[in-house]
Amino acid sequence: MTSPQPRPRRSTELPGPDVPVYVISVAAELTGLHPQTLRAYDRLGLVSPGRTGGGGRRYSWRDIELLREVAELTASGIGLEGVRRILDLENHVAALRQRVQELEQQLSTTEYALSVSLADRGSVRNLPAIRTSVAAQSVVVWGRRQGIRGGEQ
Repeated sequence: MTSPQPRPRRSTELPGPDVPVYVISVAAELTGLHPQTLRAYDRLGLVSPGRTGGGGRRYSWRDIELLREVAELTASGIGLEGVRRILDLENHVAALRQRVQELEQQLSTTEYALSVSLADRGSVRNLPAIRTSVAAQSVVVWGRRQGIRGGEQ
């Protein structure tokens, strides 16, 4: 006699913030906006929800937060083009912050590698990346000098 198969456990985990799971009516209720407003924002490219196979919109939690931000901005008197510009600038700032964080991490790693290298070698002479004097940074450009008429030297 075989024992019954255990039932698969249902996951109690919530979907991630980028998983499009909310239908338009739920998104409208969560944001306090009319479904037609959500469709208009989608057409204008302010918010881009996911799509089902049949073309239905599915909003993620991040989309819901973005819709709330758009609603807040428009309620304060900012036009949709202004909202679009603000959102673009916020995205640009976020990308720049991410890049700064990456560069800071790279700098930290480089500084650590340099300190390890200095500790191992005990001298900076083998490390061309270290500037030892200001005079070494001078650049002199040499070239032929031509006169006004073109052929004189």
